[in-house]
Amino acid sequence: MTWTEMVMQAAPARGDRPAVTDVRTGEVMTYATLVRRVTHAAAGLRRHGLRYGDRVLVDLPPGAALPCAVHAVAWSGGVAVLGPTSTAAGLAIVNRRRETRAEKVFTFEPGQGADRFSSLIGEASVDFGPLAGPALSLDGRHVLTHEDLTGDLRRLATRLHIVKDDVVLVAVNDPLKALRTMDLVFACGAQVVVAHEPTLIGCRVLASEHAATLVVAPYELARRLLGDPLLRVIDDRAVVSSLAL
Repeated sequence: MTWTEMVMQAAPARGDRPAVTDVRTGEVMTYATLVRRVTHAAAGLRRHGLRYGDRVLVDLPPGAALPCAVHAVAWSGGVAVLGPTSTAAGLAIVNRRRETRAEKVFTFEPGQGADRFSSLIGEASVDFGPLAGPALSLDGRHVLTHEDLTGDLRRLATRLHIVKDDVVLVAVNDPLKALRTMDLVFACGAQVVVAHEPTLIGCRVLASEHAATLVVAPYELARRLLGDPLLRVIDDRAVVSSLAL
């Protein structure tokens, strides 16, 4: 099983149930929509010339767009390079148009000189992703493989014990930590709520509004959220500590 297969493994059973609520944009994305965006955008990336092992810059904040873009790249056979980087690449996926060294840029927000990410989603889809190989990088040089990421997700699932009835509040600004948390939650068939510019009061309000059962947050914020008997609190370092970074 590859990384993206593991992330999407609960989707057939979860269907139209919410996968992620993005507080910044207001979007509620279902499991069925997640799978459609990933598999169809993967076909769009291939249509634009992406080949196995090609690097694609992905510079997006935590939210519903991030796993769609990263897993579309991985499912198409490419390597998603997270965050701003000087690495040259043929393609880039960003929130809004900005200077990159990419030849072709796709954005989630409208802007001059770039195509929308939605233009990648047509009738065609990629039904089978790569069996193995490179998948994710933070700097364009050190690459994590599907095997690395899948094995780490299994270890995380054993340690953190997320179940399908959980609602997980993601209160982090770091894209990798947000991505790994969402990966784990999706694989377990639970629901994610992604906070925007999280604060102590904001997290308490969101936890109450969405009946959150677990929150992942930076150490200082996590420490201040302790004490609610209905809310498990996890230091965000726990979701990346076992990766070989």
